[in-house]
Amino acid sequence: MIKVVAKGYFYEGKAEEAIKLYEELVEKTRKEDGCISYSLFRDIEDDSILTMIEEWESKDALDKHKKTEHFTRLVPIIGEFRKSSEVNVYQQVI
Repeated sequence: MIKVVAKGYFYEGKAEEAIKLYEELVEKTRKEDGCISYSLFRDIEDDSILTMIEEWESKDALDKHKKTEHFTRLVPIIGEFRKSSEVNVYQQVI
């Protein structure tokens, strides 16, 4: 299993706009083969921080996700609303 933690720090007032785009991304991604879970979270102390936490059956499934129409269309737009981001990809060991 592969887990992805993608944390974004959004410009003031832009997190809400991003969430609207994430709604479509989440809806379509959850239907993909190999997607175990795909959810967006908001920091309870700082509402400008949004974090996508994903679980995939395999690295191959994650790689296919990154090539989908909805990912390649929506993620660059969401990126325009972010000051910075950090993405970590983990492989389960135990």
